[in-house]
Amino acid sequence: MIQKYLKRESENFVMKNTKLSTLSGLLSSKFGASKDKDTRLVYSTDPAVNKKCEKCKEVVSECTCEAEADPKAYKFVAILRIEKSGRNGKTVTIIDQLPKNEVFLKDITTRLKKKCGSGGTYITSGKEGLIEIQGDKR
Repeated sequence: MIQKYLKRESENFVMKNTKLSTLSGLLSSKFGASKDKDTRLVYSTDPAVNKKCEKCKEVVSECTCEAEADPKAYKFVAILRIEKSGRNGKTVTIIDQLPKNEVFLKDITTRLKKKCGSGGTYITSGKEGLIEIQGDKR
C-alpha cells in the first residue's frame, strides 16, 4: 500500500516542480532577468513575478539555491522496515533509500502521516532520505 502511494506521489511531485521551473524560465525571459545578475527586481504588481523560493525566501528570479535532484530522474526503491531499538520499546516504521530532496520528503511525510493517522518525521542527513512513521504501519 505504501509502495504504490510513494510511486504515485513522486510522479505528482515531479509534475508540479516541472510546471514551476518552466514558469520561472518564462518569467526570467519575459521580464529581462539575466543570468549574470546585473539586474534586480525592485517592485512588481504581477503576482507571477513575486513568487518566492521555499528555501531561501527570495524572489524566484533572484534565488541562489542549488537545484535539487529530480525524484523522477533518481530511480529509487524504497525499503520499508520496522525498528524498536533505541526507542524505549516503541515501534517505528522506517522508509529508507528515498531521494535526498527536502521538499519531496516533506510532502510525502505529511501525506503519509495524515493517511496513517500518526506522527512522524523525515531525515535528510546521510546519503539518502529517510522517513520515520510512528507505529507498525506495514
